[in-house]
Amino acid sequence: MIILISPAKTLNFDPTDLKMHTTPRMLADSEKLVKVMKKKSAKKIKELMSVSDNIAELNVERYQNYHTPFTLENAKQSILAFKGDVYTGLQAENFSEKEMAFAQKHLRILSGLYGLLKPLDLMQPYRLEMGTRLKNGRKKNLYEFWDKKITNLINEDLAELGSNIILNLASKEYFHSVKPDLLDGELYSANFKENRNGVYKVISFTAKKARGAMSRQIIQNNITDIEELKGLEVEGYVYNEEMSSEYDLMFTMG
Repeated sequence: MIILISPAKTLNFDPTDLKMHTTPRMLADSEKLVKVMKKKSAKKIKELMSVSDNIAELNVERYQNYHTPFTLENAKQSILAFKGDVYTGLQAENFSEKEMAFAQKHLRILSGLYGLLKPLDLMQPYRLEMGTRLKNGRKKNLYEFWDKKITNLINEDLAELGSNIILNLASKEYFHSVKPDLLDGELYSANFKENRNGVYKVISFTAKKARGAMSRQIIQNNITDIEELKGLEVEGYVYNEEMSSEYDLMFTMG
């Protein structure tokens, strides 16, 4: 099973004791994007990303400071560098060495700058959401830039695992970078809704946290079979058979 999750805007680059690390496999592509971003002023970045002056200036600095090779001195493992709601649920900082090794084989992070990251892949701080309309040559946005590359790499990982199962726990914005028709496997998704006055709704914070928590439970329990997911309780969400279909698993609360 390959699990897909989104990255996070919030980052934490405090030092870590974890020494295990790998190198992102699409760095040549990343450097093409960095080259474009290095030319942009804070004003241009503010307009492109719809961010504040402070965030725009911070990202000018980040892109100017970007350099390879990545080391433990200038970069951090992606699974520990991202700090959003999904990663609050994931709690990767508490993984054992065995659990981290399982995550490295099965968990993948979709990224606007790095394409597809393994948990132990080193990364430098950045802000570049997948939905950003960043032009690069004839490519008018990041979806066109990545094209089939992310999908092809997922297929390579499936082949290496000897698996044909992909579990999508990423947001629509990020999963749109994957081409489902070209995946060499069966695509499943898990969704999380709460009962609010008789109506089931997605509550963003708890749903994102549940995506991370489900990933954590898969990793800690060595789950490779979709059927096993249906028995999980995830942050108070339980499998709802009536609201599910074969490939879309619905977990509800209340």
